[in-house]
Amino acid sequence: CSHVAHVASPLPTNAVRDPQELIGPARDGAIRALRAARDAGAKRFVMTSSAAAIAYGHPRGEYTFTEKDWTNLDHPDSYAYVQSKTIAERAARDWVAKEGGGLEYVSVNPSLVLGPVFSADYSASVTVIQRMLSGGFPGMPDLGFGVVDVRDVADLHVRALDGEGLAGERFIASGPFLNLIEVATILKDRLGPEARKVKLRRLPDFLVKLTALFDPQVRQVTGELGKVRHMDASHAKAVLDWATRPVEETIVDCARSLIDQGIVKVG
Repeated sequence: CSHVAHVASPLPTNAVRDPQELIGPARDGAIRALRAARDAGAKRFVMTSSAAAIAYGHPRGEYTFTEKDWTNLDHPDSYAYVQSKTIAERAARDWVAKEGGGLEYVSVNPSLVLGPVFSADYSASVTVIQRMLSGGFPGMPDLGFGVVDVRDVADLHVRALDGEGLAGERFIASGPFLNLIEVATILKDRLGPEARKVKLRRLPDFLVKLTALFDPQVRQVTGELGKVRHMDASHAKAVLDWATRPVEETIVDCARSLIDQGIVKVG
């Protein structure tokens, strides 16, 4: 065993009451995998971290984040998943520095990962598209994300495993920032009648915050209203010659796979 990719971390579809439900497994699982890789004599360990470890807990407004940025865990908007990814990556880097021996550590930090799914056991990030197509959003809150294709994220992992001289590197994996209205518009334009349940109206912030009083899942993202996070992936493109496909292709392929497999009923 010379190269290891550690890609698993808890990402629930519902809010958790105790952040330790996510922090413990994310941090401890990473350390266990690192220890096993070192003990097996592995050379390179590539860990799937997240943009959540880079771009959260910062003031409202528009900002471009790079690999040099870290999430501010002292900010009240750093909810459980954000905490888990940040703490896990920092713990992994600290462990490698102290106990890793010759093991090289690299992190890949994706933004919102979309793209085709192959079964009903899909990631929580795809729930955004599933709920839009199913009419689960009465309107679109003022939220957005950097979007990246799962196939491009996989490609970046392979490049991070194979590349030379990458010890300690951190690579953002992201395409452009899209707000939910823009995602909904792409679905409407490209899917036609199959996107009939997708809403294009904007939900006012006060209504989202009112909903948050009764819905813990909404409550954990109210602090993100109005924030525009551009994730600068130029480092991965320059160092690893990485490229992303058009974001419209990613969104449509994600939606089409949900429909074709009967996960979303559009009839």
